[in-house]
Amino acid sequence: MKQGYVYMLTNKPHGTLYVGVTANLARRIWEHKNHFVEGFCSKYNLEHLVWYDVHESIYSAISREKQLKNWKRVWKVELIEEMNPAWRELYWDLV
Repeated sequence: MKQGYVYMLTNKPHGTLYVGVTANLARRIWEHKNHFVEGFCSKYNLEHLVWYDVHESIYSAISREKQLKNWKRVWKVELIEEMNPAWRELYWDLV
């Protein structure tokens, strides 16, 4: 079974947030950075990876993504700051 990743993007520290899911995190963030993904992320220039979580399966990642999308913003910010208090770009750690 394929691993899954849940991730959060932003356009700047404490900016607009996007929660997504993928089976290939490095490729998906590259697509966001190069604006291959039309829609919300492209509209708000959300291309900075500030949080991610690895799951044993894509199914558990999808379940977690749905959960996070229903969270209040303040909870998402707290989750980001637990892992990444400086809101540093994490993409470069992946490649």
